Amino acid sequence: MKIGIEGQRLFRKNKHGMDFVTLELIHGLQQIDRRNEYVIFIQPDSDICIEEIANFKIQAFSSLAYPAWEQWALPRIAAKERVDILHCTSNTAPIWSSIPQILTLHDVIFLEKPQTTGSSKNWYQRFGNQYRKAIVPTVAQRCQMIITVSNYEREQILKTLPLPQGKLKVVYNGVSRRFKQIQNKRELINIKEKYRLPKKFILFLGNTDLKKNLKGVLLAYSIFVENSETVIQLVIVDLKQKYLSEVLKELNLPGLQEHIVLPGYIPNRDLPAVYNLSDLFLYPSLRESFGLPVLEAMACGVPVIASNTSSMPEVAGDAALLVDPKDALLLANDIGAMLSHNNLRQRMIRKGFRQAERFSWQNTAEQVLQIYENTSKSRVTRMAA
Repeated sequence: MKIGIEGQRLFRKNKHGMDFVTLELIHGLQQIDRRNEYVIFIQPDSDICIEEIANFKIQAFSSLAYPAWEQWALPRIAAKERVDILHCTSNTAPIWSSIPQILTLHDVIFLEKPQTTGSSKNWYQRFGNQYRKAIVPTVAQRCQMIITVSNYEREQILKTLPLPQGKLKVVYNGVSRRFKQIQNKRELINIKEKYRLPKKFILFLGNTDLKKNLKGVLLAYSIFVENSETVIQLVIVDLKQKYLSEVLKELNLPGLQEHIVLPGYIPNRDLPAVYNLSDLFLYPSLRESFGLPVLEAMACGVPVIASNTSSMPEVAGDAALLVDPKDALLLANDIGAMLSHNNLRQRMIRKGFRQAERFSWQNTAEQVLQIYENTSKSRVTRMAA
């Protein structure tokens, strides 16, 4: 069997969630499958993070814009490569393709009412949402199989799209083995100096997407600061100073700026050390389909506070403090409790290690490979009928 995998953005320098899921899946498949052939379709860029091996070929090609790359160039080049199955990994796929397609649909947030999670001020994200709205309902009907990442998201998809239940499979994400407790003190010191991190800090992976709940975190942190004798700084990753200043002004909290550190975008290779250096990880999103950073922090031995909404109770289990993300006072109280009560911290850290161990990329790869094989068998059966 010859399998095509769409990984359009994998070579870009600043990767995000779906990119890493696809990258780890490919690495997992390289470990377990030497029998089938693979072609990875990628947009050329600077971060060459996948190596070709005997049965894995990289096919890099460019296009002026992502819709043209996916809708026009990808199906044609995949057909020339004579792949038997095309796995599109990031919510969208070609509408017209002669090749049986499998789609990973991470979420359907873009099809939900705007007031559920809000809409981003980022034009790129707004365009992406409109593109997905236009493409996904049609593609979902035409794909042979759809993979999603949690039982919560499966239910959301079935509420939103008229799909037969057997067409939608849940395959959990995994946690890379790189996310672990780091004993090398020099490595930790180097990362601390590289990003000018404080000695003690609370870590929050924020960005301009309103579902990440930046305003809720800032309100809760302001309450925590006001009621704390010793202030622990808040480190917010992947956020620009201008945007933070605007939000703080809107919340009437300009003085909070002196307690916040903005290291910018942190590459995935440095994140394990950043988690290790932190005292607490916050992930009180308004809406998530999985929540991989929750497990990454747990694997690094960091206590976690997450939301009691969407997929996060499913992923975190009882290994995190779960809080209503819209209740800033409760979140502030949980921050104070986690930082001041050592017995609670140690209990959550132990539970976190056990929870993170339940999720591996090898298991993810094995389940996806089984879906490839089942889809191929179904195709052969239909052709023989």
